[in-house]
Amino acid sequence: MDTLLTLAADPAAWAALATLIVMEVVLGIDNLIFIAILTNRLPEERRDIARKVGIGLALIMRLALLGTIAFIVTLTRPLFELFGHGFSWRDLILIGGGLFLVWKATKEIHHKVDPDPAPTVFGGGTASLGFAAAMFQIVLLDMVFSIDSILTAVGMTPHVPIMVIAVVVAVLAMLFAATPLANFINANPTIVMLALGFLLMIGMVLIADGFGAPVPKGYIYAAMAFSALVEGLNMMARRASRRRAAEAAQARQG
Repeated sequence: MDTLLTLAADPAAWAALATLIVMEVVLGIDNLIFIAILTNRLPEERRDIARKVGIGLALIMRLALLGTIAFIVTLTRPLFELFGHGFSWRDLILIGGGLFLVWKATKEIHHKVDPDPAPTVFGGGTASLGFAAAMFQIVLLDMVFSIDSILTAVGMTPHVPIMVIAVVVAVLAMLFAATPLANFINANPTIVMLALGFLLMIGMVLIADGFGAPVPKGYIYAAMAFSALVEGLNMMARRASRRRAAEAAQARQG
């Protein structure tokens, strides 16, 4: 209690909390896009519960990792050296998660381009997905993103209460944004392809980070924001074009 009161009276602690919340929300975007795309493949009546369960598991995983910070820090210690780079458990987890994201995004893009692929391509000829399979994949990526999130938090502040508050606020933001984002992605086919491109890029970034060549997160999110802005302008242009076409048709009929 004394520690909490001391932190509450410290302006630096409030600044660290605000910064960490923003960082955690930004880092959660990757997790949220993956959950949105994956759950949109489920039957409509199961999508909402899958999103809530997936985000709930992300919160539980992050809080559990915060309770084992001493262990989490050891994940950055090199296990072996290869090509002049010391690989740690964190590196291996990021590489594995990145490879999974690249595979998953490539598979989803292939299904969008060719909705009826041959059975030998990417392991099946259908884009359907079961609830258990979706949850398993969400849990895998939750683990990767959670480790990245907690290691970021540990690097920004030594105070566990600040980390806990930031993680809870960020995950609650994900929970509120999940359904609107998923519906928006589902209603706009070009947004689906853009989001899959984001996942492909994030997967490559995770792999690069695992191999000791980290890409500054600011560049990644700036590129994502710019791409989203351009796509937003394209959507406005298409909407205006449809409106003009409808008005022209009405004028001809009149």
